[in-house]
Amino acid sequence: MKAARFSIRLHTSYFDIFNGIFLVSVSFLTLYPVWYILVVSVSSAQYINQGAVDFIPRGFNVDAYKIVFQNEKIWRSYMNTITYTTVGTLINVLMTTLCAYPLARKDLFGRKAWTFFFTLTMFVSGGMIPLYLVIMQLHLINTMWAIVLPPAISTYNMIVMRTSFEGIPISLTESAYLDGANDIQILSKIIIPLSKPILATMTLFYAVAHWNSFFPAMLYLNEQSKYPVQVLMRDIVIAGDMTSDSGDIASNVNILATNYKYAVIVISIIPILLVYPLLQRHFTKGVMVGAVKG
Repeated sequence: MKAARFSIRLHTSYFDIFNGIFLVSVSFLTLYPVWYILVVSVSSAQYINQGAVDFIPRGFNVDAYKIVFQNEKIWRSYMNTITYTTVGTLINVLMTTLCAYPLARKDLFGRKAWTFFFTLTMFVSGGMIPLYLVIMQLHLINTMWAIVLPPAISTYNMIVMRTSFEGIPISLTESAYLDGANDIQILSKIIIPLSKPILATMTLFYAVAHWNSFFPAMLYLNEQSKYPVQVLMRDIVIAGDMTSDSGDIASNVNILATNYKYAVIVISIIPILLVYPLLQRHFTKGVMVGAVKG
């Protein structure tokens, strides 16, 4: 018996060591690209040209960030992104909640048919051109609403939220009905206060999606002053459009175009990195609640 227990402990120890090494390796592969971008953005041009930059900054300087922060277009696009993300996320969470609550009710007439109808939209869509024509006919082209209204509800997120609502004991809503409450009062005073984890999760999902979105802006916005920071970042990183700051970059011997590009990338991902820890304590619980049932 002692030998068997020792063998089990030995195997468990080997597994823990292997598991730890594996998780550390995956974490490194995930985080290193972000860390490398940050390191290069604050390194000197001399060491970047020599290929000497790897894990730590070489010739530390923040000249690239000074040039980025002096660019009015970046500040304007940054504010546009914050506006689109804030308004879009509010619309998303509101519409998803209003859609998920009725579908979570067992007494909804045609509940299965409505659920099938919504689920069908995950697999069948009109396509990009019909959507563009609809938005054009609604006179939403070159407005914020063309960015925030078409993705008002994610069917997948709505199903996850509906499943979370179904986990709330029906006795609570029945008691509220007996006390004279209506559906709006039940939703606002019972369902929502008990659903903070799933609401936080949906907020994070939608906010990240809006913050990273750039293709709708390329389709529906005609004025550069209305571009989000992702479109501007695409133009800088992929197309190499740095005309407004090319003179400052060329006159500074400590930075390259690479420093400038990576600095723009860093400032575009910082807000999401700061928001995630605030919602992390609700995130895991919210996802698990929506995954218990189908």
